[in-house]
Amino acid sequence: MTAPTSVYPPAVAAMVDDFTAWAAELGTAPSRNATMKRFRIGDEKAKALLATLAAPAPDERLTTGPAPQQQPEPTGPDLEPEITPEPITVEPSPLTAVDVAPEPKITAAPVERPAAAPIPVAAPPLTVTASAPVPAVLPAARRKPQIRTWPILVVGLGAFIAIWAGWVELGRLTGFGVVHPLPGIWDSFKIDTAITLPLGMDAYAAFALKVWFTPGISARARKFARWSTIVSLLVGMCGQVAYHLMEAQAITTAPWQITTAVSCLPVIVLGLASGLVHLVRADDEQAEQ
Repeated sequence: MTAPTSVYPPAVAAMVDDFTAWAAELGTAPSRNATMKRFRIGDEKAKALLATLAAPAPDERLTTGPAPQQQPEPTGPDLEPEITPEPITVEPSPLTAVDVAPEPKITAAPVERPAAAPIPVAAPPLTVTASAPVPAVLPAARRKPQIRTWPILVVGLGAFIAIWAGWVELGRLTGFGVVHPLPGIWDSFKIDTAITLPLGMDAYAAFALKVWFTPGISARARKFARWSTIVSLLVGMCGQVAYHLMEAQAITTAPWQITTAVSCLPVIVLGLASGLVHLVRADDEQAEQ
């Protein structure tokens, strides 16, 4: 008899007959290590095979010397060794877990209970205490666009020269000229009254225009400034047109209609400027009250 040559060790039940025959050839129960080496099995299967024999196998680890060989008992044709078969133990195979969906849990739905009526509680009396004023948070100032204003100086200089010359020459054509305002006091002091026209008319137009576009002015003062600005600019344009037409026609004396209108301009400008100033001051006094 030869040991199994399979790579994978066979089951215990398949090796019982071979193990029994091998033990009969030896005449005694083989050791556990010899069984493992012969059948190429593990410790557990070797113990299971040894359990099939009647006598337990000696443990080699407790044996100090070679085991005494027992003489085989004489057997005859009628005398055969009785071998009591032992129950074959089979190693249980590991259980494999199977995914099973858990049973759904049934929960009772919450029961809505009616809300209890609120218990009226008397509010404590309010106590007002003086506290420091909270500073108001001002919005961040918007950055104004940077606009260069120097070009207006060039434009204003050109307009000033043309308007000044036109009004002065028109005044001379209408009777304005050199006068002595302080006779008997300062006889050498003299002044050309023709310069009063550009000083009064165009200066008032600029002042009224500023009041018109100034924020915070009342509607009454703004309306007066608007209309007086428009009228002043129109009168100024008419005076420049009249002078240039008479200069082009070589007229040395203005007609009486133009002379009358030009001579009234200083008085009219004085009245308009005084009225506008009073309206602005009345608004300031009313705002202070």
